[in-house]
Amino acid sequence: MISKRAFPLSRSLGEDGYTLIELLVVLAILGFLAVIATPAVFKYLENAKLSTSKTEIANISASLDLFKLDVGRYPTADEGLEALRSAPANVPEWNGPYVSRVTTLMDPWHRPYLYAFPGEHGDFDLYSYGPTGDSGKGEKPAVANW
Repeated sequence: MISKRAFPLSRSLGEDGYTLIELLVVLAILGFLAVIATPAVFKYLENAKLSTSKTEIANISASLDLFKLDVGRYPTADEGLEALRSAPANVPEWNGPYVSRVTTLMDPWHRPYLYAFPGEHGDFDLYSYGPTGDSGKGEKPAVANW
């Protein structure tokens, strides 16, 4: 004969699963971890955008140098960086495009890179004010070619 101890009856109702308190504690811990991790992630993303813009400025500067090799001068302030994508009027020596995509001329914050020729810091100035944009307060650019 089989004893009842070998096959215990199922547990009574209410003993399976987690209590509401246990679930709330887990949710509170997850929320706390999210609050701690979120600023670190945003800081990491902002640093990545700054690094990207430094690389893009170096690439655009190289494209401007190629333009100068072909044309004999840098694009004027009126021609701007668009001269790297399409030939300016009356420039037969143009051998571009010197950049492949329109987005190359936009910084990671979706604003165009600023270009000045002649530059105050070199032959030309190429810069971005970064996440703040040009606030008009005379701030130093976040990223520049000088």
